[in-house]
Amino acid sequence: IENSQNFIMVGERTNVTGSPKFRKLITEKKYEQALDIARQQVENGANIIDINFDEGMIDGEDAMEHFLRLVASEPDIARVPIMIDSSKFSVIEQGLKNCQGKSVVNSISLKEGEEIFKQQAKTILSYGAAVVVMAFDEKGQAATKDDKVRICQRAYKILTEDVGFPPEDIIFDPNVLTVATGIEEHNSYALDFIEAVREIKATCPLAKTSGGISNVSFSFRGNNVVREAMHSVFLYHATRAGLDMGIVNAGMLTVYEDIPPELLASVEDVILNRSEDATEKLTELASQFKGEKGATQKQDLKWRKADYEDRLRHSLVHGITEFVDTDTAEALKDLKTPLKVIEGPLMNGMKEVGDLFGAGKMFLPQVVKSARVMKKAVAYLEPFMEKDKKSSANQRVFVIATVKGDVHDIGKNIVGVVLACNGYKVVDLGVMVPYDQILEAVKEHDADILGFSGLITPSLDEMITNAKEMQKQGLEVPLLIGGATTSRIHTAVKIAPEYKGLVAHVSDASLVVDVCNQILSPETYEKTLIHYKESYTKLRDNYLSKKEQADSLVPYDYANTNNWIRKNPNPTPFPKQLGVFVKEMKVEDLIPYIDWSPFFWAWQMKGKYPEILQDAKYGEQATKLFSDAQDMLKVFVESNRIHPKGVYGLWPAYRDTNDVVVLDSKTRKKELGRFNFLRQQSKKKDGIPNYCLADFVAGNSSGVEDSIGAFAVTAGDEIEKMAKEYEQQHDDYSSILAKALGDRIAEAFAEALHQHVRVDGYGIKETWSKQDLIDEKYQGIRPACGYPSCPDHTEKQILWDLMDVENKIGISLTETFAMNPGSSVSGYYFLHPEARYFHVGKVDKAQVEDYAERKGMTAEHIEKWLAHNLAY
Repeated sequence: IENSQNFIMVGERTNVTGSPKFRKLITEKKYEQALDIARQQVENGANIIDINFDEGMIDGEDAMEHFLRLVASEPDIARVPIMIDSSKFSVIEQGLKNCQGKSVVNSISLKEGEEIFKQQAKTILSYGAAVVVMAFDEKGQAATKDDKVRICQRAYKILTEDVGFPPEDIIFDPNVLTVATGIEEHNSYALDFIEAVREIKATCPLAKTSGGISNVSFSFRGNNVVREAMHSVFLYHATRAGLDMGIVNAGMLTVYEDIPPELLASVEDVILNRSEDATEKLTELASQFKGEKGATQKQDLKWRKADYEDRLRHSLVHGITEFVDTDTAEALKDLKTPLKVIEGPLMNGMKEVGDLFGAGKMFLPQVVKSARVMKKAVAYLEPFMEKDKKSSANQRVFVIATVKGDVHDIGKNIVGVVLACNGYKVVDLGVMVPYDQILEAVKEHDADILGFSGLITPSLDEMITNAKEMQKQGLEVPLLIGGATTSRIHTAVKIAPEYKGLVAHVSDASLVVDVCNQILSPETYEKTLIHYKESYTKLRDNYLSKKEQADSLVPYDYANTNNWIRKNPNPTPFPKQLGVFVKEMKVEDLIPYIDWSPFFWAWQMKGKYPEILQDAKYGEQATKLFSDAQDMLKVFVESNRIHPKGVYGLWPAYRDTNDVVVLDSKTRKKELGRFNFLRQQSKKKDGIPNYCLADFVAGNSSGVEDSIGAFAVTAGDEIEKMAKEYEQQHDDYSSILAKALGDRIAEAFAEALHQHVRVDGYGIKETWSKQDLIDEKYQGIRPACGYPSCPDHTEKQILWDLMDVENKIGISLTETFAMNPGSSVSGYYFLHPEARYFHVGKVDKAQVEDYAERKGMTAEHIEKWLAHNLAY
């Protein structure tokens, strides 16, 4: 069950053969700086990063081991899969040994015969990795469609039947070759690739396809406008044929709709091999576009002269609300009933919006603006609707809720808008919804599909509870799972077994419509059901059949002795003032501290600010979105409704094994409480410690006076109130925009407060710019409960008790320790100069029992909160 929006971008800059900068850093063993390149790729939208060390002067095995271990300790990089890329299989094996999570091997082929191919595949399979198979055999590289298909079908048969390789972990690369070279036999290379992909997808069930996209345009190197157009056209047709992923530079893509018509027609002639003189014509035309980007058409009001149906369609597609009441009134006068207006011109317009979004020709901010136009039109019609009005018998109902204990709903709101744009009636139950209310709504609205959303890890357990209750009550409604902490593997292993109905994880709002349509179509339902049942069963079986993850851990006692040793030359500064302090800031003072990149990510626009404003794909819409954000910030400032508040505490403290004991500020002897931390237990290279956050505080017997800090900040509940006001005005776009800005304000406050604490609280002299602060170049760290270095959310309660957070600034904790209001941030302050972020990872039963005893809880209770960290 695939669609063109599920295209995976493979970042290519951590490859020494493709990036001179990366090669130089690795050659000079500047691994920490090389990590920045990996991080930039993830920030710029790469779904996978390709790592390659094939260079004569580099020890590939050593570099792969060292670099991958560093990647594993960087959560912002390790959150995407790794593609282990090498022509030497010994380097690939070293990568497999040192790669956390599921990786992708690039690549193996049949060029050395079947036996070596099988041996390599079995090794890769033993590590649970996926594999890229190049379309090579003993005769060489496949160039024609028939050869590409033949080799891939042969490899598929060997892998699935002889080796036992899961078909969903096979990725075929049928070789993207250069077109428009002037050599006649090359003219069909792009079309051969596209058609080969189509046939491979049809004849090799569940297998994926990939390709190096930039190869197709190499004959026009130096003319980026033409190359970008070629990449865009090639991808447009290849993804529709089933291409799943590709190594592609997002900066070398243009929006398909923005390609000048004459250039588009000529490029398509080349890519699709539609005429014998296509290469000659494109070569002649190319000189006209060298160095140009194509003119943007100036907007005018000529469209206002069309009939009302075309005018409504134009308003919906372009998100224009100015004329919607007038045009809707004209439609009502002609069609007589509101329902006919809704089911006719309005739904036709929204169908076009859905089609454009599905084809990648519109982006999320545009779609949300379209929904705003639709809601305003419906609001105009409501007074004219009959009291006994009924919705269309064909309208499908989607019930969606953020589960009990969780307050975040931006992603859920986006899903609702996307579905509404595609004709669904969306019943949004809000946040912190208990299962009985959710299931009652399913029955009341006769829901066709139910969606669970959640952001924090405890939400995952709540989803399991809900699924069990659905099964108990005999429901059969399909269940979709989504949210930041959810995953396909968790859904397969933990949720799907509890409910006999269809369960599907949806990783992105752009995919939800296609999944829903597949589920609800009588023609595709059975195929969809079988797809999810079989693929999730395989995932579950593979997961359960693996050796216990505890095998890869060191004993807890050993981990404790292999701790980080504080280095006296870099002592932690002691606070100038101790105690708990409240601080308020104005929105306008926080704006300079905003990190804008995550703001665009919330709108599913991958890239880093400010570069995203010039991005070939997202630039135009990103600029408009940014402008709207600035306008709303002005509203925040001028209305004086938003009052960010923060509280922080600085206390004397000392380390007690893996706890940090917090002392009173006066006597510095009385214990006020203690923070409990977990220690890494993964096997480490010699000289690398098993970190615990407590390591960054001096022990009681060290003779060093030390401290610890904590904080909590919020943008305030007025953000939620303003968002609801926008919703009541049928303006989902502004509602989502307000919530996204609320999150940015809270994060900016955390940044500004941390600077205040370092400078005024600890007396550290620093001259960092605002961007330096966002890039975390300062001394110290501020880890948060529920994140990799301290994954237990229950520790927040200790922060709340010590700082009296709820009474002082109004942030409460839900029963699953989510912060309410949602636009809130909390965490610790560790000011040692060498303090660093890390990933605790898996822990064994011995550590869990010790941790439970330290917290005064049962091991069973702790296991619930640390489910994702358990290695047993």
